[in-house]
Amino acid sequence: QVQLVESGGGLVQAGGSLSLSCAASGSTFSLGVMGWYRQAPGKQRELVATITRGGNTNYAGAVKGRFTISRDNTKNTVYLQMNSLKTEDTAVYFCYAEHPLVRTLVYWGQGTQVTVSS
Repeated sequence: QVQLVESGGGLVQAGGSLSLSCAASGSTFSLGVMGWYRQAPGKQRELVATITRGGNTNYAGAVKGRFTISRDNTKNTVYLQMNSLKTEDTAVYFCYAEHPLVRTLVYWGQGTQVTVSS
């Protein structure tokens, strides 16, 4: 069974930066696409960024140019560097990972709170 654990969330002022990480443990098979979602109070979950094992990335328009996703395949760990943070970035951030063969099977982290103050 795969477990994902996020870390790095916290409180930061607008214009500041935070770095999130998400480490996978459990089953030893290599994971497929990994990425990050976020969910603000009263709003639906939003896809933030994704990255393939080969390093191809995709970003939501709201974060493009400010956030950077990366991964370490030897550790099955995904990262999210967040710069120039805005108050609208405030949300719970969830990492996820696709099963390498059964792509419809997705594992989720518990979420980490990111709060950006004005």
